[in-house]
Amino acid sequence: MSEATTSATDVPVPALGSAPAHRDPNVLRWVAAYTASMLGDTVFYLALSWAAVQNGTPAQAGIVTAVSAVPRALLMLGGGVVADRFGPRRVVIGSDAVRCATVLAVAAVLFATDPGLWLLALLAVVFGTVDAVFMPAVGALPARITGTDQLARVQGMRGLAVRFAAIVGAPLGGLGVAVGGAAAAFACAGLLIAVSVPLLVSVRMRARPADDAAATPAARDTTAWLDLVGGLRYVRRHRVLGPLMVAIALGDLGFVGPLNVGLTLLADERGWGASGMGWVLAGFGTGAGAAALLLTVRGRVPRAGCVAAGSLVPGAVAIAALAHAPGLPAAVGIAVTVGLLTGLSGAMCGALLQTQSEPAYLGRVTAVGGIVSLGVAPLSMPLSAAAVGVWGTGPVFAVSAAVCALGGVVALAAPGVRRAELPG
Repeated sequence: MSEATTSATDVPVPALGSAPAHRDPNVLRWVAAYTASMLGDTVFYLALSWAAVQNGTPAQAGIVTAVSAVPRALLMLGGGVVADRFGPRRVVIGSDAVRCATVLAVAAVLFATDPGLWLLALLAVVFGTVDAVFMPAVGALPARITGTDQLARVQGMRGLAVRFAAIVGAPLGGLGVAVGGAAAAFACAGLLIAVSVPLLVSVRMRARPADDAAATPAARDTTAWLDLVGGLRYVRRHRVLGPLMVAIALGDLGFVGPLNVGLTLLADERGWGASGMGWVLAGFGTGAGAAALLLTVRGRVPRAGCVAAGSLVPGAVAIAALAHAPGLPAAVGIAVTVGLLTGLSGAMCGALLQTQSEPAYLGRVTAVGGIVSLGVAPLSMPLSAAAVGVWGTGPVFAVSAAVCALGGVVALAAPGVRRAELPG
């Protein structure tokens, strides 16, 4: 049964004039579920890393922690097809329940015995595979629970949830490891994910118009492969989504390297140490959190396409400036600016992806965005590390900034993106 048939949980929600998302109980239940799930993810990956280090060599631990990314990257486009065929709510609930059961089962096994690395590797593969379905569905869900005029605010709330999970999840996972080892941390992760499942069940969906419901892949009786190809063709030909995906890819390629491995090497080069690097990362998180809070409170930003593309250019300048900061306080201040501008751009891009996509394609559009961010952008990390070793931090940060700025230029050069507005 597809969501082309209205279920008992579908209720009419007007496309415009909806209740403000930060006051809508339905949206707040989704945000609470998303926050609990992200907290569980953060604790899970910390527990996985700790358990892998305790059971193998550093190289083996690195393989175990990285192996979940492979099925997620390879299968995410298929996960988008699944979300569009069966509906994001049903897929999110099912995949989150599987994630929960898998992590709790491994926690129980670890409490009873020490099976070694093979179980951890299997867990990572299963978790990554289910994530490939979960992530497109959870990204497509906001457009089905509120009006399009509230999607920018929802993106801000989602950004706040991600920041909260990053700040709270790591200490929580560390506490679990300290109290009961990896098994306790896995149990903590599973329970946090478990909290999200009933909250997701309680989220009410707005009913689709009849013409949109008839356009779903399941209703058209096409094959999954044709749905996947059709989704990619839809993104490529769309006057907003196509150039926006290119801008997201270039922005992430220029951003991920410097703000991950590049920052570590910069902190070592400048003698800031791990604590200094932590302060710079905290500055970035503060800026990104401020951008998310701004969108949550304001709800709508005029000329959204220009803001999404235009904020990448000064954000790129700030990335280049980070390598030339005269001291740690200046670096923290620059990092706040980077977080604010890139966070604003990211939230605006997310809102535009939601509002510009036809609902029948939202899962696949979200999957393409996820592939761009989670599959392509991490490739810049080993390249950045190798380049820093040859040319130093200054030139590498400058090139990364140029790539990031190019994303903004590409988007600004596209009339569809430049003129794109959020409903209001």
